[in-house]
Order: sequence, then structure tokens, then C-alpha cells
Amino acid sequence: MIAGTGFYDLDALDDAQHETVHTAYGTAAVTRGSWHGQSVVFVTRHGAGHDVPPHRINYRAIVRALDELGVHDVVAINVTGGIDPDLEAGEIVCIDDFLDLTRRRESTFHGDGLGGVVHTDMTHAYDPVLRRELLDAASAIGQPVIDGGTYVCFDGPRFESPAEIRLAALAGGTVAGMTGVPEVTLAAEAGLRYAALSLVVNAAAGVRPGEAITMDDINTVLTSAAPKVLAVVDELVHTRSVFRSVDGEEAGG
Repeated sequence: MIAGTGFYDLDALDDAQHETVHTAYGTAAVTRGSWHGQSVVFVTRHGAGHDVPPHRINYRAIVRALDELGVHDVVAINVTGGIDPDLEAGEIVCIDDFLDLTRRRESTFHGDGLGGVVHTDMTHAYDPVLRRELLDAASAIGQPVIDGGTYVCFDGPRFESPAEIRLAALAGGTVAGMTGVPEVTLAAEAGLRYAALSLVVNAAAGVRPGEAITMDDINTVLTSAAPKVLAVVDELVHTRSVFRSVDGEEAGG
């Protein structure tokens, strides 16, 4: 599980151990533990003190660390602004596509030319099976989650301009964020199943004229809505735990 703003620890983990994983791309701080009897690795993108801005996150180190720790499935949580004017603060979207509007990020494991040129298919970067498991988990606990949406990623750390959001809307964007890419593309390159829940915490710039974006408002929504997102993931992990006990073997970590 990889999460960002407002998600700095994972109280659900039993026997939590903090460690630093060294990779060829740098280090990644992770927390390992047990959740409903399943082994889980948790990463908070911005650090426990929220001191790493989105354009400085070492996405390659994070994804490579998860791969090297034996993770197969990644559930990501993103805090976003709503490009779609029908979205309300507190709603959750299960993303199925992305648009990369970043400009200065290391976005591939294959950029050094080693091993020849590699072109990775991004048609199903958000794994359809894992997405369905998340949607089923949400349905099981009665938590509404919107099935499908396009995540538009900007560099940050500033919020987007109204013109940038209008551009993103013309391209079919649903939500705007600063961390979803290259995380998703790197996961695809590493062969990890990846799915993302996007928590909408505000209307993106200009969507509702006259409304300013403030961290106070965002934190208010996070306080009330973050538990809903975690409840969906908790049900997913619990369901897998039940399947494992019935089948006698462990599902993907």
C-alpha cells in the first residue's frame, strides 16, 4: 500500500517494523507488518513528517523496493482535486487511466539504455482484476466508489492553474493530483499489479469559480473521508485473508 497526504501511518498493521530498503535507485522507507494475517508493506510517499514534496519523491526507489520485498499487488491512495464538476469532496474514484503532464521526473527503469530499448504497454496500467477486487470490497461494506476515471498528474508542489485544469478537462481528466505518475508506470514496468483509489478533497482550480483551495479545507475533508478509504482497503485485505484460509495458500502480497 502506497499513500500520500493525510496517510502517514497504518494503525491496522500488527507487529509493524520500520526499515530502510536500499535499491539501485536510492533508499525507500517502508513499514512492514501483518494485516488480517497477511504480510503488508506500507509506504507513505511524503515521509512521516510530510517533508518530501511530490516532485522530489523517489518513485523508482519506492517501486523497486516493493518489488525486491516480494510484493505482487500495490494499492495506491491518492488525494486529488476534482476536475469533473459533478465530483464532490469526500467521493472516491477507482482510477482506470492516467494522463502525464509532469515534466521533470525520472519515469522509467529503462532510461539508461541498459538491455536495449524497452516499450512497456500501459493499456491496463491499472490492473483490471485488482480494480474489481477493490470495487467489490467497497460494495461489500456499502461504500460508494466511482468505477473508472482518468488521473491527471502535474508536477506540483503548487496547485494547478484554472487554465491547466481546463486543458486537463478537455483531455478527459477526472481528477488532478501530483503523485500518481510515474508511480503507476513504474509499477507496470516492474510487473506489479497496481490499482489506485483517488480521494477527492476539493474542486480543482476554476471548476467552481470564486472558490479558493486551502489546506485547511483539504485537511477537514481528509479527517472525515480518509477512514472511508481505509475501510475499503481493510475489507480487501480481510477478504483475501478469508480466501487464503479457505484455499490454504497465500494470495498475492
